[in-house]
Amino acid sequence: MPRQPMTCQFDLFSAPQRGKTAGTPQWSELPEETRQALTVLIVRLFVDHAKCGHACQQKEAGHDA
Repeated sequence: MPRQPMTCQFDLFSAPQRGKTAGTPQWSELPEETRQALTVLIVRLFVDHAKCGHACQQKEAGHDA
């Protein structure tokens, strides 16, 4: 007999019509602590991405000279 899962995990790659995965929670349904942590992580991601893009552009420009 297969073991029954104890928790639901998001499956980002399955077909949506299967219906075996947990639904994505709405932002307002998340605990305040989780929303704050996610906001910090998303901002960090944007800032790091912007820094990398700027550094990559400078590096590429230096090869033209």
